[in-house]
Amino acid sequence: MSNTALLAKLQASFIGCKTEYPTVDGKRGPRVYLDSAASTLMMAPAYEVGHEFLTHYASTHSELHYAARGAGHAFDWAHEQVLKFVDANPEQYCSFFAGSGATAGFNRMAASLSCARPERSIVLISEMEHHSNDLPHRHHNAQVVHVPCMGEFERYGGLDMDKLRAIFAEHGDKINYIAVTGASNVTGAITPLGEVAELAHAVGAYLIVDASQMIAHAPVSMDQADIDILVFSGHKIYAPGSPGAVIAKKDVLNAIKPAELGGGMVDDVYLEEYMPTATLPDREEAGTPNIVGGIMLGAVLDLLHRAGMDKVREKEIGQIDFAWNGLKSIEGVSVYGPEPADVPRTGTIAFNIKGFDHGLTAAALNDYHNIQVRNGCFCAHPYVRELLKRQLWEMDIDPDAPNAEADVERKRGMARASLGLYTTQSDLEKLIEAVRDLAGRRDEILSLYEPIGSNGYRHKHFRPAATDLFDPERLLGQYLASSA
Repeated sequence: MSNTALLAKLQASFIGCKTEYPTVDGKRGPRVYLDSAASTLMMAPAYEVGHEFLTHYASTHSELHYAARGAGHAFDWAHEQVLKFVDANPEQYCSFFAGSGATAGFNRMAASLSCARPERSIVLISEMEHHSNDLPHRHHNAQVVHVPCMGEFERYGGLDMDKLRAIFAEHGDKINYIAVTGASNVTGAITPLGEVAELAHAVGAYLIVDASQMIAHAPVSMDQADIDILVFSGHKIYAPGSPGAVIAKKDVLNAIKPAELGGGMVDDVYLEEYMPTATLPDREEAGTPNIVGGIMLGAVLDLLHRAGMDKVREKEIGQIDFAWNGLKSIEGVSVYGPEPADVPRTGTIAFNIKGFDHGLTAAALNDYHNIQVRNGCFCAHPYVRELLKRQLWEMDIDPDAPNAEADVERKRGMARASLGLYTTQSDLEKLIEAVRDLAGRRDEILSLYEPIGSNGYRHKHFRPAATDLFDPERLLGQYLASSA
């Protein structure tokens, strides 16, 4: 099968694309899922691989019965797919699984690296980071320097390489590592990782990359960019329920102590002492792993590798330009981040409709147009505040004020449409027309919604039926009733 044919087949394979919901006008139809930056839908063939594995399920680390042998071999295969997908030489790099997303990997790396080189007390973090690639480094390190972006206000974004060079020149060999996103989860702005790695390595610092928002959208080459540590979440690349993945240079891992202890990561244990294994990745995967999730993630990566991430990127670039230009052309709509022509970006576009709080935009898109987007600050509060600063000042709101009241929180955020492999041109056309519709009916929409909670909104008259929402208790009740 050709790359093009396989990519088309995969695009049509996702679970949940055709799930139907009601709208205010009494109609029903399939949703338009534009919330992929939060979590992607599941790729069906990977789910089938996981389901089939469950018929053979057993723990790993044994060769003495068929099921355990198969589990061990399949889990090893999943590690190999991770390395292959990010172009990491297995002689130089090791991959291991951690937690249920990228957060566990960052916490472990921050805890270990902060102890490994105490003479290097400074860590650099870009201002675009998701909290998971910011807070762990703050917590475990003595001094953090945040690296600013280019531009200002709504166009703020893309790492400011001139300022980064100045920071490296100032702090030099006091820097332990720099943590940057491969692509922003707010604006999709892509970081020039090879250039950052060169600057870091010139002073002996490590480079940690959060690839969670890049991994499903563009090719990644750890060898080419010379990245020391890369972390991503399986639920951002069509394998919800999978663990997070960490890929690191073996010499880096061998220079630090294991952050988690337990079964499987030791060679021997006595009452007086224990001996961690030198074998990787075993040393980094204490306890019984998420075998099913790892195998499903491996299946996704294998399929995408066969299709070619360059083809995925090629498809998405046109969609980004179409959605950006379409939303930007609507009167009263603000879009955020650098222009796609100025800074390469992935398929994530944050926007606001003038007069609408971000929660109202998300609620109305759902209720009237069956379009599902995310809203808020996307766990990137400092970056979002910079993007919104001018607009918040115009409303006499201090964007940096701590302990903001609920009405401030309603203003301090955005709506975010984010693309996946399953996103079609038709989906983006519907988004643009829906935003244009809401912007043109501002007063009517405002009169039909009431605020709930800190940043939510609810239609005054429209309510979906209970059966339209997923409810595990209801499904279990149906199972028990059918079994009686």
